[in-house]
Amino acid sequence: MNLVDYFAQHNGTAVLSTAGADGKVDAAIFSKPHIIGTDSIALLMSDRLSHSNLQANPNACYLFLEDGPGWQGKRLYLKKSREERNSELARSLIRRTDPEAHNIDVNLVHFEVEQVLPLIGSQ
Repeated sequence: MNLVDYFAQHNGTAVLSTAGADGKVDAAIFSKPHIIGTDSIALLMSDRLSHSNLQANPNACYLFLEDGPGWQGKRLYLKKSREERNSELARSLIRRTDPEAHNIDVNLVHFEVEQVLPLIGSQ
């Protein structure tokens, strides 16, 4: 199943883990990713700790826990490829989630998906 289909068919809770230049790890709740291609996603980010960490260390892990019983979901191992600040695309995506977000500075951070694993296990 490709990522577009997967995220269209499942709801759940997502956590993005990043680490700064000092190696300190952070974890933050995020929304579903915007699927850009077969091996790339993008996340809308404010200027907070996760975004700051990605300036020094481009690696991240996106953990998605599906709603429902059991421990079903995905782990996406990511590497930041680029970002856009207040671009038309970023503005259009944030308006879909928050129509009142006219004057919010927003970063659209693009990632290459380096590996996809189930939530539990390695296969």
